[in-house]
Amino acid sequence: MFLVFVSAFLAGILFLALLSVYFLLDSERKKIIYKFMTLTDLAIVLIMIGGFILRTNFPDRFVDYFGSFASVFFMTQLICGGLVVVALIVRAIYRKFHQPPAFSPERRRVLKYGMFYPLLALATSLYGNRIERLSEVENFFNIPIKNLPPELEKFKIAQISDVHLGAYFSLERLEKLLQKISDAKPDLLAITGDIFDDRKINAQAIQLVNSFTDKFKFGIYYCHGNHEHHRGVASIEAELHKTKIHWLVNQSENVTSKLYILGVDYPPSSPIMASGGRGEEDQLFELQKREFVEKALKNVPYDAVCVLLAHHPEFIDDGVEKNIPLTLTGHTHGGQIGLLGFSLLPVFKYTRGMIRNGNCFGYVHVGNGSWFPFRLGCPPEVAYFTLKKATE
Repeated sequence: MFLVFVSAFLAGILFLALLSVYFLLDSERKKIIYKFMTLTDLAIVLIMIGGFILRTNFPDRFVDYFGSFASVFFMTQLICGGLVVVALIVRAIYRKFHQPPAFSPERRRVLKYGMFYPLLALATSLYGNRIERLSEVENFFNIPIKNLPPELEKFKIAQISDVHLGAYFSLERLEKLLQKISDAKPDLLAITGDIFDDRKINAQAIQLVNSFTDKFKFGIYYCHGNHEHHRGVASIEAELHKTKIHWLVNQSENVTSKLYILGVDYPPSSPIMASGGRGEEDQLFELQKREFVEKALKNVPYDAVCVLLAHHPEFIDDGVEKNIPLTLTGHTHGGQIGLLGFSLLPVFKYTRGMIRNGNCFGYVHVGNGSWFPFRLGCPPEVAYFTLKKATE
């Protein structure tokens, strides 16, 4: 399903690129540009496939440079195509209510100020690649909880997720991020998976994270994502055993007073995107989620204040079912492309931001790293959650 989605996405980009050429250029140059765009897109896709298969043979710097070029090239086509479509719609509406000009095939095909569209698209793509994806924002939330013990009033939790260490997120950048968060002095840091994503540096990364545990009053809590399983979860756990990181696999730990942090693993049957339409696989996914949460809740007092850490955002539903006040998740990257706070790629049940159901809150973190080196309208974030006693 994921490969189908990616293939359809790339085919859509090529279609929009060719549509842009059709309406922005005169007929003499169309055939040349058609061939150039099609062959270039195909060449980049083939190199990407080959690079994925042989990725261990390429240095991170090459992957970063080529990935940035490919992302800017594809996103320029996508944005330019989107601008052209909007311009065509506006033009059609304008002509519907005004006297149409005399018919001319070229006037029908060539939009006015044609170079404006690709230049704006290129500038936007460069911004998404070189600026926004590298600029974390901070988001702050108050979480009202009934019967919150006085000693937990204003308890602050910081969350990061989906760092995806490797070519697009270096150890140096991770160190700066952790230092920035520790300087804000939250009580603890929660990491909801997909951080240790490069076999070459995972051990070093774990030690780097461990070096910051004492900078948070109650330490660092972590749960696995799907990429930890892709990168050898056994070796990752062997390194975690040597640290003070609180890594939770379907279990809980008492933090202080009546506060418990629960952490669940990534279910093997998890859908890559939204569940639904998979029949028995969806049923198995629901059973695994329920089983993992029940294991994590074992030995937790009934009157405890619980915070659930999970990678897949559909654990938010299980948090609601178990009346868990706060569930922190990731996995979706917020779609990486958004507009006015909403994802333009809503392929998950919950894609980004806060979800409230009664007295329960769930949060889908937009991630700190990237599937591909580009973000637009969806910058990486550090999310802070302050526990407050709910007012009647």
